[in-house]
Amino acid sequence: MIFPEALSGGMMRISVKLFATLGRHVSGAGAGIPLETEVPDGATVADLVNQLKLPGEEVKVAFVNGRTRPLDWLLHPEDEVGIFPPIGGG
Repeated sequence: MIFPEALSGGMMRISVKLFATLGRHVSGAGAGIPLETEVPDGATVADLVNQLKLPGEEVKVAFVNGRTRPLDWLLHPEDEVGIFPPIGGG
């Protein structure tokens, strides 16, 4: 997906941590290790998930700056995002 903002150069830098099995989908990402990336101005958590090519069915919870947020949450410059898959155990 190409964002109109990206064509005009409106990008912002954010920090992302992928947890548990999600790190395997992004080259150079390790579980819980921060990764810096840029997203277009106006991007949401869902846009970030798509940009990182994370399988939507593997994304269960997202935190932005330490608070649980929905996937349609608007991101801002310097946000810190944590993305978790469903966790099972027993």
